[in-house]
Amino acid sequence: MKKTILTMLILVLAATLVFAQGKKEEKSGYVFASDATWPPLEFVENGQLTGFEVELMPLIGEKVGVQMTVKNIPWDTIFAGLANGAYDGVASGVTVTEERKATMDFSTPILTAGQVVIIRSSDSSKVNGIDDLGGKKIGVQIGTTGDFALENYPVQRKAYDDIGLAIEDLLNGNVDAAVCDSLIASDFVLANENYKNRLVVAGTPFTEEDIAIAVQKGNKALLDLINKGLEVAKADGSFDALKKKWNLL
Repeated sequence: MKKTILTMLILVLAATLVFAQGKKEEKSGYVFASDATWPPLEFVENGQLTGFEVELMPLIGEKVGVQMTVKNIPWDTIFAGLANGAYDGVASGVTVTEERKATMDFSTPILTAGQVVIIRSSDSSKVNGIDDLGGKKIGVQIGTTGDFALENYPVQRKAYDDIGLAIEDLLNGNVDAAVCDSLIASDFVLANENYKNRLVVAGTPFTEEDIAIAVQKGNKALLDLINKGLEVAKADGSFDALKKKWNLL
């Protein structure tokens, strides 16, 4: 009798473990990291995370029937967190580069951008682009493609944790210019009331870059979901509607 009971308990426990393991393997949703310092792509407003990519990921998830959410993660740790599995992907204005492609995979591009120079309006007659800033101090967010691009120019690079800090230093006269993605620059120069008429973009972008969603290297299942969701959203017009909402046309 005792053996029978013990055998039954072992069988029940084994079945429970199998069921639990099966449940663990089911993926109910995906989490994407985003550094919320890049309006209009991702930023915090009235205590809430918002922006184009913050709304894009749930839209993609909706199109493929899977929950996709976004959490705020500092840029300087964002790719390390992706590598160690702290979240499933990164949706944070990530430029596709050959170096990054070696350690992560990318969706089809969601936007095209380039690095531009932001200057004080009072300097607009003297600076027409990056080539006019030789020897000058330029503020940039550390670890971004703007940061890397400045390595090819004879300027004094000053790195910040947040591009907004570089912009403030520019207005305070501590740097001569700032460099960031054209999408972000447009928001600072054209849409932010605090900077209106005080900043301008000098010239045109001096790089050309694709922006995409990053996932862990080899995560084909998630990559396929993202690309399928993007395909459907572009086909039904909801992707373009979201771009229009955030002035990204």
